[in-house]
Amino acid sequence: MRVIAGKYKGRRLQAPRGREIRPTSDRLRESIFNIIGAEITGHNIIDIFAGTGAMGIEALSRGAAHAVFIDKHSRALDVVRANVEALKASHHGDIIRWDAGLNLRCLAALDLSFGLAFIDPPYNKGYADQALKHLAASNAMVPGGLVVLEHHHLEGISLQDKGMALQDQRRYGKTLVTFLRIMV
Repeated sequence: MRVIAGKYKGRRLQAPRGREIRPTSDRLRESIFNIIGAEITGHNIIDIFAGTGAMGIEALSRGAAHAVFIDKHSRALDVVRANVEALKASHHGDIIRWDAGLNLRCLAALDLSFGLAFIDPPYNKGYADQALKHLAASNAMVPGGLVVLEHHHLEGISLQDKGMALQDQRRYGKTLVTFLRIMV
């Protein structure tokens, strides 16, 4: 895995062995970032179910102001920490051990508003819809902010009572990438 573009372009990222963490492939990450383009610059971003931290790191590389990486697995967070430290970007990120499947109350303590959120939960476990619900309840996103959700193409999500509107969806093999806009 490598950073695709920006100030860290070409830098290698660590990824743990095994099936516990499913990193977003370089190709899919490049497609997502080509779609969202300038939505990144100057925004605080959240990488929920961070895994390796590749999405948040790519956003930092492309001009995000600050990244918050959230995952419940200490092994994943060790990889995120190693990747962020290798890029000397620790001052641009917070790494939080938290179960986003339960809630996102951890965001309240940060006193940050976010313009972009990446959510890439384990597939077919109901976490995609739960994470959207918890993100909406956190009130951490700015009006007009963008949520990029990676989920299995057969895993449904509901936007009812979440204050989000569907902007776009793209299918890449078994992965469906859903782009949601925070309603003003």
